[in-house]
Amino acid sequence: MSAKILDRLLSQLEASRYRFGRHEAASVVKLLNHLNAARFHDTALLIRFHEALLFLRAFPQGPSVVRATERILNGFHRQVKALREAGADMDDFEPIEVSGIAGTQMEDTLSFDVASWLIASRRLPGKVEIAWDNYEPGRELGTTGPRFIPLLEDDAYVEADTPWRRWLETSGGKKNAKVVWRRGSAPPERGRAPSPHVTAWLIERFEKLPLSPQQKAELYESLRVPLRWNLGNSVITRTRNWKPVRSVYYHSEPLISRSQVSLADELARPPVQLTKLSRNQGERVMDMIREIMLVRYRELYGTTLGDPSSVVRADLGRGVSIHLWNLPPERRLPLRAYVAGLTLKNGVPINYIEAIGLCEWMEVGFNTFYTFRGGEAGWIYAQVLRCLCHLMGTTCVSVYPYQLGHDNEEAIESGAFWFYRKLGFRPGRADLQRLAEREEGRIAAATKLGRTKYRTSARTLRRLAAGHAFYELPGSEVGAWDSFGTRNIGLRVNRRMAREFGGDAGRIRKESVRSVARIFGVDASSWTSSERVSFENFAVVLALVPGLAAWKQEEKEALVRIVRSKSKADEMVYLHLTQRHERLREALLQLGSIRE
Repeated sequence: MSAKILDRLLSQLEASRYRFGRHEAASVVKLLNHLNAARFHDTALLIRFHEALLFLRAFPQGPSVVRATERILNGFHRQVKALREAGADMDDFEPIEVSGIAGTQMEDTLSFDVASWLIASRRLPGKVEIAWDNYEPGRELGTTGPRFIPLLEDDAYVEADTPWRRWLETSGGKKNAKVVWRRGSAPPERGRAPSPHVTAWLIERFEKLPLSPQQKAELYESLRVPLRWNLGNSVITRTRNWKPVRSVYYHSEPLISRSQVSLADELARPPVQLTKLSRNQGERVMDMIREIMLVRYRELYGTTLGDPSSVVRADLGRGVSIHLWNLPPERRLPLRAYVAGLTLKNGVPINYIEAIGLCEWMEVGFNTFYTFRGGEAGWIYAQVLRCLCHLMGTTCVSVYPYQLGHDNEEAIESGAFWFYRKLGFRPGRADLQRLAEREEGRIAAATKLGRTKYRTSARTLRRLAAGHAFYELPGSEVGAWDSFGTRNIGLRVNRRMAREFGGDAGRIRKESVRSVARIFGVDASSWTSSERVSFENFAVVLALVPGLAAWKQEEKEALVRIVRSKSKADEMVYLHLTQRHERLREALLQLGSIRE
């Protein structure tokens, strides 16, 4: 089949994603079978087929579409293999927008936690290796390696041509690894057969170091080891990483458009029912989100380090389910509470979520995967906010500038600012609010003149994305959090450290704990280690609060409860307590809203 015919059939298939009717499912299946029988000679065309298949699996018109897409996706690796054997350029499968397709290869510098999970889980047994052709270790391995490679110092500390790969493969027990090396005859470091066993050995050595999880991660990540893995036909690929569901939602009518969504109406609906999962169920969700992020070249703090015992699920209709979770006590942020999440549509992962909150305010990141950006994104976003506001007690929602397009050209191209603006968000800066209103005037004037194709310029969109956007629920103090940032608090603390303590973190912590403990009448010696760390973090902030000693006794006692709750099993208890402490909220807003 010629490329021209394939292109025409693919265009028909892509258009069918948004067509619904009595006989539409049969038409879609007929197209799918025609395309699956074809021989693809062009990677771009095959990728288009793949993405259409995934969309139709998530938004099917009927049972026959589900069966056909699953059958084709399960064998899709054969199409990729045929392309490779025909000499196609496989680099086309590497961009983040399309990575993770069955039959392809990936390479990334993973965090220690993800690398350790990938090796320990044996999801890709024997397929994960060090990408030696893109790795040139040096002093960092020379200083770290002696912890688990005896006598490495005698080479690394004084020689200019240390054969790092030979040292690692010999120590890791690679079969037939040479152990003899003569000075002046450097061994070939490239083009040798891969050794997945060495990768597992290296990760295991770091796992066994007598260090905290954070210290192990810091040490491993300083090496910047690129890993490469062959996906094969694994179920962790984007191609096959969908989950069976009890009941599939079939679309017989047009998808819900953004213009049909009223965020105010959705948030005014009764609270979402959140179901607490067992720890075993939570572990499966954590594995699932790591798989999902791995094959998309993404790592998020909360998707890598989520607490499986905290997972809740909401089933929202239309085949949509949302999972949310917190961080474990030992990995939490000093001040803000953290929630991460994932949305499934008929068992297909379609986006991930990040929400970071303090008092009644939260910043939200909502990232729909490229494949599904034409699929009810506005309605699903509204359901995500319903879940988050209920779980976190939020009444003020903030969107990061990055989500709007700051240093994010993909968001500029998609006009992301208007996605949020049309849902009711407002810029937090007065100058950006005026700019948005002027641009809305231009859009209205162009529409009145029949210029329906008017588009905001990229330059204007970049200006609009320079600050946060906000949405306040009824009863929330409008504008209270417009200029707030926990970064501002952190910088104030560090200015004091530089000014009064010579830049010594230990001294400022010790003095702040002493002075705040005296004011609050607290003896933390019997507290848990996590509680003491929380108290230290709060102390360096509270030491900046004017008139702290004059707080009422009940305010001080309530604040101590807040500090100790930061390390409890459910971090939402901490967040909800901050929402009831008006004096603390006032102090944090004052410290975080001032820029020096």
